[in-house]
This record gives sequence, structure tokens and C-alpha cells, in this order.
Amino acid sequence: MFKASAPGSLMLLGEYAVLYAKPALVLAVDQRITVTVTPSDSSSIAISSPGYAEWVGDLSTLGITAPFTFVTACLWQLRHRLPGGCHVLINSDFTDQIGLGSSAAVTVATLAALYTWCKITFSSLSLIKAARSIVRLVQGGLGSGADVAAAVMGGIVYYQAKPLLVIPATFENMLPLTVIYSGSKTATSKAITQVSEDFACSPMLFKKLCEAIAACTKQGYAALQQKNYSLLGKVMNVQQGLLESLGVATPELVLLLQQLRSQPQIFGAKISGAGLGDCVIALGAGIEKVATQLLVKQSSIGVRY
Repeated sequence: MFKASAPGSLMLLGEYAVLYAKPALVLAVDQRITVTVTPSDSSSIAISSPGYAEWVGDLSTLGITAPFTFVTACLWQLRHRLPGGCHVLINSDFTDQIGLGSSAAVTVATLAALYTWCKITFSSLSLIKAARSIVRLVQGGLGSGADVAAAVMGGIVYYQAKPLLVIPATFENMLPLTVIYSGSKTATSKAITQVSEDFACSPMLFKKLCEAIAACTKQGYAALQQKNYSLLGKVMNVQQGLLESLGVATPELVLLLQQLRSQPQIFGAKISGAGLGDCVIALGAGIEKVATQLLVKQSSIGVRY
């Protein structure tokens, strides 16, 4: 039996710009996905996730298959190195219907467990590259890899896709964040397509918005290093304005942000991710009855037998 786990993630700063070789700040949360690989004596491949789905196939005919596209992509990528068939059990602290980077987390955890089974030596950087490649393969080339970096490194990461930069950020042991799910979710690929279509006739304007978002990331990173959370919150508010300019803020998201910002213990708040639904994130502890708190932790993938 080979087991690995990886945390979910949220984008703190850098949405959309990170897709165009700009930096982003991404963070791991204390919600994890655990993958357990149990080798079998046959060539059968079985995948199960309690309460979600089950799938059975064979190593000889393995392909990238729904509903476990990311897991089967990992198996397919390593099909010539697998000793035989196996059962892959997936346990998650969170649902894939909420934008906590479940695709990245399950990919990282699956690869780490399979690498251990196959006796493949890997580093954090090589795991990031491999997992990012698989996520992009499944998503038709889309994906910055920022959520993959957070899933591998834990904590908060300053990330850039090209040239690849993965820099762990220092911060206090526990950084209080308030995360609220808006009640609906738009697929990241659909949100990206909508923004691309909206700015198809204004490429220079889109470029300037991405540059401004990148500037927010850099200033936010400096504020985080200085433990200047008041400034970091202000930067989050500024980037929220830029995301609204991209057209990815819904009335529900705006209302949630207004409610959060009205609380004196909140430094700043913004959309986390592609927008058009999903989550908002605030720096500071919000009102418990309207928000679920997730605490950022310095954590890393754990591989054990």
C-alpha cells in the first residue's frame, strides 16, 4: 500500500495574469485529498472515491477516462512503469464542486503515490512539472500550474509559469483567512474563454489589466514578507477592482465582498480564482455564521507506506 496526500489551494493574488507568464500568490489550505494505491495480482485497475464514483478498467486498455480523468491520466502516463494493476482509493476533505484546486491536489497525490510504488525518485520541482503537464493534458492545454505548486509545496507560494519560479513565502505560523463559497461555480475554462472573447477586440487593454494584476501580486508578496497585513488587504481590494474590470464578478460575489469588508477585523477581500461564482477570500477572521474559516498551513505532501 502506498499513500500520499496533498492540500487544496486558493489563489491569493494574480488571477488571469498568471496564465500569461505573470506571477501569482497561491496558498495551500488545511483541506486535503489522500490517495491510497494498493497493488493487485492482476492487470485490473480499480478507482473509487467514497460517495462519488467507482471505475474499473485494465492496464492493457488504459486511457484518460471520466469521471477520474486526472487519476487515469497519471496512470496512463506511467503505464509502462507500473508493476501491475492496482486499486486507487481517493479520500477528500472537500468536494470538487468548490474551487479549492481539487484537480491539482488529486493529481499531485496520485503521482506521489505512484512514484513511490514504482520506485521513481522525484523532487518537489520535478513533481510540480509532471503534475502541471498532466493537468494541462486533461484540460486541453489550460492551466497555469499555480495550484499544483501550492499542492506540492504547501504554505504560500510565489509562482510564475514561464520561466518557472516556485518561491515559498514566509508568513506567520497561521494566517487567518475567511473563505466563502458563493453557492455556484463556473468552470475555469468557461470563465477564461468568456474573458478572452470579451477582450478580443481590446488586446492592449487586456494586457494592461494583466500587468496591473501582476503589480498587485508583487506588492502583495512584499507586504506578506514584511508582515504588513493591512497593506496586503488593500492590495487585495485593488486587485478585486481589476477582476471586476475583467467582468468576472457576479452580484452574489460583490455582495459577499461588501459584507466581509464591512467587518472591522477584515483587512481586504477579493474573488479567488476565475470568478463568475465559486469563492471569495478575505484576509482576517470573518463572521462565523456567514463564513467558513480555512487556515493556511506550512504543509507538504506526505508519502508513507
